[in-house]
Amino acid sequence: AKGPSTFIPLGEIVQEGGESSLRQLLEAFVSAGRVDHVAMVMGLHPQYLSSFWKTQYLLLRMDGPLPYHKRHYIAIMAAARHRCSYLVGLHMGEFLQVGGNPAWLQGLHCAPQKLRNLNEINKLLAHRPWLVTKEHIEALLKPGEDSWSLAELVQALVLLTHYHSLASFVFGCGIKPEEDQDGGNSCSPPSCHSDSSPASDDSMEGSGGKDAMQEVEVLMERMKLLQENQLEEEGVTQEEMATRFELEKTESLLVPSSDIPDPSLQSNIRCFLEDPEFGYKDFTRRGEQAPPTFRAQ
Repeated sequence: AKGPSTFIPLGEIVQEGGESSLRQLLEAFVSAGRVDHVAMVMGLHPQYLSSFWKTQYLLLRMDGPLPYHKRHYIAIMAAARHRCSYLVGLHMGEFLQVGGNPAWLQGLHCAPQKLRNLNEINKLLAHRPWLVTKEHIEALLKPGEDSWSLAELVQALVLLTHYHSLASFVFGCGIKPEEDQDGGNSCSPPSCHSDSSPASDDSMEGSGGKDAMQEVEVLMERMKLLQENQLEEEGVTQEEMATRFELEKTESLLVPSSDIPDPSLQSNIRCFLEDPEFGYKDFTRRGEQAPPTFRAQ
């Protein structure tokens, strides 16, 4: 039951990683004084872990235009956009260790205006990156008391996109909170609940992975029944089957509606969000004029 991942047994992580993985984890421990659950799971792929760890080290600990505490605060902002409380909790601790002001952790409203100005581009990069324009960059670089230098902004944007992606890894691998993290720092992704009251921290941490597995089993069972019914019925077209599948998938808890506010959103995440209802919307919907998108070779 104990281990870094809800989905991958601890024994499998230890056995499959091999000597190369153990060497990488040892280097991580020597460098940072700890091995977090992300590194342990990523140890199943030693070469990837090596590249990831070097990137992470360069972004957070090597020389750069941004001071260390601001780097961790930007990581918190990015992770909060995807409701990844594992990463939010992890970098709240790192923020304090490098001398960050504890008052900033009360919420985005307590951070300097310069950091708050990243909120708009943070939410766009997280949910609808095709809406980013040169005007968003120009607004941040505009001379003034809270303006960003080009070097600072480049590092900030790399940190934002890095942690948007890392949140997906945390959710996909079912990464569980570290033992020294607060019990409320669960890594379960947003889901819809019929109950309007927020779920308790303990229940989220203990049942998040189990609920997710049950949802997968329920959906698989429904798909199996659909396939059996297709064999029994005559004249059912592929289009009709596709329509049925989409209906079952939409009704499943695995596909939460972006229009429904998430009642389980914890206070340690909510305080770092402005415009929390802003989320992904498909830009290729039929019958609608698609917004202009960036194209790059």
